[in-house]
Amino acid sequence: MSTNVARTGDGWWTEHDGRLTRITTDATTTADLLADRSPIEKAAGTPDPDGPRLQDVSLLSPVTVPARVVAQMVNYRSHAHDSGFDPRSVLPTFFRKASGSVCGPNDAIRCPDHVGFLDYEIELGLVIGRRIDVGTVVTDDDLTDVVAGIAVTNDVSARDIQLTRTQFYEAKSYPTFTPVGPYLTLLDGDELATLERLRLTLSVNGEIRQDSTVADMIVKPARALTLLARFQALDAGDLLLTGTPGGTALKAPGPILEKIGALLPPAVKWKAFFKRQADNPHYLKDGDVIAATITDPLTGIDLGRQTNIVRGPARRTAL
Repeated sequence: MSTNVARTGDGWWTEHDGRLTRITTDATTTADLLADRSPIEKAAGTPDPDGPRLQDVSLLSPVTVPARVVAQMVNYRSHAHDSGFDPRSVLPTFFRKASGSVCGPNDAIRCPDHVGFLDYEIELGLVIGRRIDVGTVVTDDDLTDVVAGIAVTNDVSARDIQLTRTQFYEAKSYPTFTPVGPYLTLLDGDELATLERLRLTLSVNGEIRQDSTVADMIVKPARALTLLARFQALDAGDLLLTGTPGGTALKAPGPILEKIGALLPPAVKWKAFFKRQADNPHYLKDGDVIAATITDPLTGIDLGRQTNIVRGPARRTAL
């Protein structure tokens, strides 16, 4: 049975029916907390009916930093179509995000002054439970051992930085560009086996923009961890973002425009591209409210609701 773990400024908690029960632990990091799960199990087994209400506390990211934060690029079929790719031809690709980009589930997302095209990407985050050495092969049967739990994440992206500079690391690593939580949801083996039923939903100002299940994922978690472990070790408490469904603000240009763009120098191509993108109303602007959830009503798994308000300029002008 899943257990929702939350973190506040004064400790760790389990969540049950909207109330929190303190976990008696000296752990200060996610890795420390996962090293001995008996206090978590005790708190989950004896919910405090008088514990703090969820809406009365300020939640922090349940993934503490510093930690490795790795993400998969174009890992949902619907997102591949939006990006102009044939899903059958997509190769597994990873990139790093600065751990300083991690923020709480209700923190403001702060857009830097020089960013004009801010985008959202709801993603299922895998929180690693034990060290995965380089060369490790992870099977579906191993997931219970190597994945401690899952969390709602948002891979916030500065598209004008990402595309004009081919700079994923900077475009996705500004402070507050990786909201995590509200919970680290610990799962048992049977629940990990049903990840494909999880539904990812993201809305902006109440308008649903992304709505898909993990079944749309191209490279599944066990295979992704195996491929990542070819060159990157992971430790307990590290975070893997597993890709986003279609519905982001960024869309690939049509085939005719793509052919024309291929004939242009890169600077001219991107200037023309963002001139057109300036009229796209789906890019985030100051005051927008992003809500993200990941749930499976059939099993009762609910990773909680992440709500962030955007603060910063909405320049949206051609470069």
